[in-house]
Amino acid sequence: MRENTAGKWFHVTVHSILLLAAISCLIPLINIIAVSFSDSAAIDSGYVWLWPIHFNLEAYKKLFIGTRVVPSFVNSLTITVVGTGLSLLCTTLAAYALSRKYCYGRKFITLGMVFTMMFTGGLIPSFLLMKSLGLINTYWSLWLPGLVGAYNLLLMRSYFEGIPPEIEESARIDGCGEWRLLAQIFLPLSLPVIATICLFLAVGYWNSFLNVLLFIHDAEKMNLTVFVQQMVQSQSMLIQAIALQPEDLENMSPEAMKAGGIVIMTLPMLIVYPLLQKYFVKGVMLGAIKG
Repeated sequence: MRENTAGKWFHVTVHSILLLAAISCLIPLINIIAVSFSDSAAIDSGYVWLWPIHFNLEAYKKLFIGTRVVPSFVNSLTITVVGTGLSLLCTTLAAYALSRKYCYGRKFITLGMVFTMMFTGGLIPSFLLMKSLGLINTYWSLWLPGLVGAYNLLLMRSYFEGIPPEIEESARIDGCGEWRLLAQIFLPLSLPVIATICLFLAVGYWNSFLNVLLFIHDAEKMNLTVFVQQMVQSQSMLIQAIALQPEDLENMSPEAMKAGGIVIMTLPMLIVYPLLQKYFVKGVMLGAIKG
């Protein structure tokens, strides 16, 4: 069917708006990258925009040698990998159980999970709970509260429910039990939704900020997000921490180091997202077919 004129203009308008939105998000990122590779004079004069001027790597050298960016990166990686793995495992097991019609009390449990999406205990009760459990200053205080997210649970449960029952019946005839059915039938068929939830969890754990400030008091355990925030917030603290000398400021500005910290913090997610993008769209759409 040939598209009418109104439909064509609609698509042109929508694509134009999305293009402008994409450009508005991309330009600041490109500018940050350009600043991180420019020298002090170019940054202070305001000449740096979308391309580095007087290209140099001094900011990154100082970041990796004179700051805690590497230990903070390792801490972020630990929080993200372990937290994502634990959350994905628990979410998958819970979603599979709640997707079975013979699961006793599954409607009540699902309503309880939906209730947590609208009401939370708050910061002070959460802190007191973590303190009473003895989890303050441990990464378990970051992993345990978000072990099973309500939205992720509902998304995966809906996906499991959308798998044709004939596949399950055929597997059971061949002698599949619950664990084998989940591992060999449901999980291979659910790669799109698993990749989608994995991306959600990884981004959340990588960008953890407020929970780290609340529950982690040891500077050795701080993640990269908190480190970059502290570096950006206080320039005097940055100069003192890395012991910048007057000759260093001639080739490298503290602003370049701040920009470099932001680039290092965002780079892993920029690498991971394109790899999971095809699963991301498919997983969200298929998981939303059945409510």
